[in-house]
Amino acid sequence: MTTVPETQYAKIDGDRIAYQVFGEGDIDLLWVPASADCIDLRWDWPPYEQFLDWLGTRARVIGFDRRGTGASDPPSGASLPLWEQWADDVRAVLDAVGSGRAVVGGVTDSGPAAILFAASHPSRCQGLILVNTQACAEAGPDYPAGRSAEETALMEQFLGDAWGTPVFTDFVFPDLAKRDPFFRRWFTKNQRLYLPPSVATTRIAGQLVDVRESLEMVRVPTLVLHHDDWAIMPVENGRYLGEHIPGARLAIVPGTDGYIFTEPSTDALRELDTFLGGLTAVVEPDRALAAVLFTDIVDSTQRASAMGDRQWRSLLETHDAVARTIVEQHRGRVVKMTGDGVLATFDGPGRAIRCALALGDALRPLGVEIRAGLHTGEVEVRDADIAGIGVHIAARVMNAAAPGDLLVSPAVPMLVAGSGIDFDDRGEHELKGVPGTWRLYAVTK
Repeated sequence: MTTVPETQYAKIDGDRIAYQVFGEGDIDLLWVPASADCIDLRWDWPPYEQFLDWLGTRARVIGFDRRGTGASDPPSGASLPLWEQWADDVRAVLDAVGSGRAVVGGVTDSGPAAILFAASHPSRCQGLILVNTQACAEAGPDYPAGRSAEETALMEQFLGDAWGTPVFTDFVFPDLAKRDPFFRRWFTKNQRLYLPPSVATTRIAGQLVDVRESLEMVRVPTLVLHHDDWAIMPVENGRYLGEHIPGARLAIVPGTDGYIFTEPSTDALRELDTFLGGLTAVVEPDRALAAVLFTDIVDSTQRASAMGDRQWRSLLETHDAVARTIVEQHRGRVVKMTGDGVLATFDGPGRAIRCALALGDALRPLGVEIRAGLHTGEVEVRDADIAGIGVHIAARVMNAAAPGDLLVSPAVPMLVAGSGIDFDDRGEHELKGVPGTWRLYAVTK
């Protein structure tokens, strides 16, 4: 039996993230379970302990409590989409344990964040395991697997009323809760220690972002495991993931509960064992999901003529220094200065939006007004440069912006839901050289 590992802390921005590491093997496995699963309590229920022992014979297993949950600190600093915060936590924990690349496992509500991490950080992700999760919470014409708006509202109401009580345990584990009274008490306790009821609804709902447009950008080996009879997240959600992630292995296994390691577990564990044992040599990625930000100075040509070469050059040098500093403060990467603006990339659009707003505020006292455009999509990485249609779209979005505006492409509002960032609909636009029309949105302060 594995000795219960010591809980340690990784640090990011002064916040402490509780993590554990145990096991042995040639690969690292970052196992990120669903909400209501505290790393300090999972060893107290014997079937979970047995599952962790089993994982530890196949990999070095890393687990952590996301900031704001369990034994970790609440997040400080500017509000970001939960999946971007999750990605920051993952990198901090991987760095703390000396892991350059890990297989990432996302379970139910941690699944969307795991998908986005795999797409945007392929150099840190060796493989992806998705368990009983989904690409989108709400149903639509092209996504019948989701819930209607009315069902979503009822679910959120139920979550707010039932969190921290046996009622929620019975809902998530309709079979297991009946068979195992100890489990019923243990999981109910987990809920209370993981999150207080007052924030559970908004926190969990905020994690279920729409990631459909990012699925084709996942380029790492992927296993999709889904129970065939779990009412909370019907099997059609797993089928959609298996069909839309390139090369994904879809395994539909028997089960009516949220955990895959409880009876019946034979098929699920066999699929996990085969996947982990079959991972081949790592291929360095040349494409990744990124938030691409373009800015430029409004009326730069006229200002250059009015100021003269020397004054204009001095202003540009100040602009460039300010831009580099603010991009770095927001953990972005300056790809290049464009003469009268900047091209930068970020791991997620929330941080890119905060950066663009901060840059505009910093330059305004200098008499400089900028406009900005942001797009989240796949880019081709060419050493220090980037290329691809995603870069062209971001540039065209910026070209459509009015002075002082930050315009974003349609995927961005969905990916920053719950972060406190608001948008105005600016209607349909034709973007030069890009097929079709695009609905653009302006960030409101």
